[in-house]
Amino acid sequence: MRQFIQCIAEQNHHQTTHLLKMLREIQSRYHYIPGDAIEQLSGLLNIPRTQIISVVEFYSFFHLSPRGQYELLISDSITDHMLGKKDLFDYLAKSLNVTVGEVRKDGLVSLDNASCTGMCDQGPAGLVNGYALTRLDRSVCDQIAALINQQKPLEEWPSELFQVADNIYQPGLLLNQQLEQGDALKAVFRRGTKETLAELDKSGLRGRGGAGFKTATKWKFCSEEPQPERYVVCNADEGEPGTFKDRVLLNSYADQIFEGMTVCAAIIGAKQGFLYLRGEYLHLHDKLQAILQHRRQNGLLGNNILDTNLNFDIEICLGAGAYICGEESALIESLEGKAGIPRNRPPYPVTQGYLGKPTVVNNVETFLAATGIAVNGGEWFASIGTEKSKGTKILSICGDCARPGIYEYPFGVNVQTILNDCGAVDVLGVQIGGPSGTFITNQELDRKLAFEDLATGGSFIIFNSSRDILDMVQNFTHFFAHESCGFCTPCRVGTSLLRKQLDKIVGGHGSAGDIVELEATCQLIKNHSHCGLGQTAANPILSTLERYPEMYHGLTRNISFDPGFDLDGALETARRLANRDDAGAHLAQTESEHE
Repeated sequence: MRQFIQCIAEQNHHQTTHLLKMLREIQSRYHYIPGDAIEQLSGLLNIPRTQIISVVEFYSFFHLSPRGQYELLISDSITDHMLGKKDLFDYLAKSLNVTVGEVRKDGLVSLDNASCTGMCDQGPAGLVNGYALTRLDRSVCDQIAALINQQKPLEEWPSELFQVADNIYQPGLLLNQQLEQGDALKAVFRRGTKETLAELDKSGLRGRGGAGFKTATKWKFCSEEPQPERYVVCNADEGEPGTFKDRVLLNSYADQIFEGMTVCAAIIGAKQGFLYLRGEYLHLHDKLQAILQHRRQNGLLGNNILDTNLNFDIEICLGAGAYICGEESALIESLEGKAGIPRNRPPYPVTQGYLGKPTVVNNVETFLAATGIAVNGGEWFASIGTEKSKGTKILSICGDCARPGIYEYPFGVNVQTILNDCGAVDVLGVQIGGPSGTFITNQELDRKLAFEDLATGGSFIIFNSSRDILDMVQNFTHFFAHESCGFCTPCRVGTSLLRKQLDKIVGGHGSAGDIVELEATCQLIKNHSHCGLGQTAANPILSTLERYPEMYHGLTRNISFDPGFDLDGALETARRLANRDDAGAHLAQTESEHE
């Protein structure tokens, strides 16, 4: 072990910014992070062992106690539940003779849940030692159990177990563009970097990760910072359940995405870029590394790119299972080898980002769009969409539809058109934007996909009339409670309280007063949380409580309460209480009372 740890520290030049990479290698070899490894790494990197332990404890894919030689994680997303995940999970546990959440006595296998694996279009899905398993059923589970009990190395498992399909059903402006390596860079150097930034501004491109900040403005702010050292970061940590478009873009359009990052580097004057790749997408890592190497060989990365004195390269950094790292400042913390806890803002990354230097962080789809704009000009993009939402949006569509997969639409399309195209019938509602987004009912299907109406990072989860909406709300509420980073009291305590309160109500043990308390807790978390996770964690409850108040009322029918109880008035009182200054203390007291 000592020789192995010494070797990986040397390979990473003893840089603490590479701590996650080193921990991933240790976890892969030993199936946990041994105490002796932490002690040695602490000395080699000259950082406290407690700092390393805090990082290990933060990420779901790191463990301080041994896991099985085959670590199986099955996605617990609502889309997997809709495909029979629960029964399949129980069947797999029985087949392997392993208790969920534990290691089998012989140490060979462990089985547990994962929040989401990014395979919502081909579930039930899971991971084995980090590699994707799709379209699980009982026969596949039997095959997996046999391979594990025979102790077959993963390299000898049938390749069809690891097949991940793109499922692109409707390409549009971006997915149809045929560009050669270097086309965008050549266009930038012919036109000029300032002129290309002007075209980007003319295009009206806004960030495609969900926030929708204008891309040209972000790049301009970063380029104007006085510090000469700047960075480009591609956020490929799409952890929102129901979202998988970035996985597809990286599998089939990686060259254009890397080129978009290089275009950004030319404009802002950066020499180093990072692709922060979601840990669940380990299966893409080697392929992406090969594409980067090919670009270096062709003079499109490295020193003196296309003989223009542009020096720029890209490094891939794998996450380790933390939804919060999709938030840009948490992602930067993770890139620096730390726990991914969101920073206070301001300052923003464009002024103080990676290592305190000006940094552009954009989504995978944003860089893909920037490449097309660099080649075709701003008007090519701006001529499509709406006045406030230019261009197209790539959607991940899953749930109750005939053709789950990837669809690209001009902004302004209505929801009903999308549902028709993917073969959704008897629709009860759609969750747009993942758990942190908005649930709309079948009475709202004329609403439009646009920043001025339904803004989304790209997730569409469809539910037909056979579904119980509260199953979705519970799943999402449990998800947020699990994924809270624990930094601030409103989110750490609040999401846990929401989970308990909702479970109580759904279990038939709630009263009208519990619904009021649920609403009050939602508002407290939304108004007082440190970052976007807490600020949106209550959305599944709030959006369904607004649309289906009778559903929540009905759950209290077995509880004796005054029939004249004014629920609407009580909810309004709860909303006012949510604005109190001592929200954190109030939540902590409420949690104590629950306990």
